[in-house]
Amino acid sequence: MAIVDDDKLVRRALTVFLEDADDIDVVGEAIDGVDGVALVQELRPDVVLLDMQMPRMGGVEAAAEMAARTPTTRVLAITTFGTIERILPMLRAGAAGYLLKDAEPEAIIEAVRLVHAGAAALSPTITARLIESAQDGQVKPSEELVGGQQLSEREKEIVTHLALGLSNAEIARAIHVSESTVKTHLSNIMTKWEVNNRVQILIRAARSGLVRFH
Repeated sequence: MAIVDDDKLVRRALTVFLEDADDIDVVGEAIDGVDGVALVQELRPDVVLLDMQMPRMGGVEAAAEMAARTPTTRVLAITTFGTIERILPMLRAGAAGYLLKDAEPEAIIEAVRLVHAGAAALSPTITARLIESAQDGQVKPSEELVGGQQLSEREKEIVTHLALGLSNAEIARAIHVSESTVKTHLSNIMTKWEVNNRVQILIRAARSGLVRFH
């Protein structure tokens, strides 16, 4: 994985505890979005931890560039900003997760693993803010990914399992189908709902009342 953050101390701290995990290897660091996009293109890490506010190119633009150039790399945003105005643009840019920098090291490590496995990873605080904004109308329907075709019963079942934080493999085991079938269903859901990733599926599902978070 790679780390993109303009704060040297933050990069150092993240690297130290992430590399304590036996299954995580930090292969590169960058100090801003421009260098981060170049680094990810060169090294093609499985996951990149990406800060939001950086010189030259911020996190949202960098996430969009990474999604376009290296779609196999999963972006996990990590930032001090937890407002809806900051969260939604990053998710729309293609981030698979969103963490606050005050998260415990164990939570960040687990989020990296979840994103690597194909699941979405959101700090509990972020999840609560997304759901609250959807329920009280702070986010406009056009921003909240409303619309698109209706889902089949099987697709709805996939979404409910997705809301539990399950990976593709775990969903496949739960509903007794192959992992490739789950991926096909998720692709169909994204096409129908006109969204780009699993996080956006969950936001759309919460907005429509298909799932609820407690």
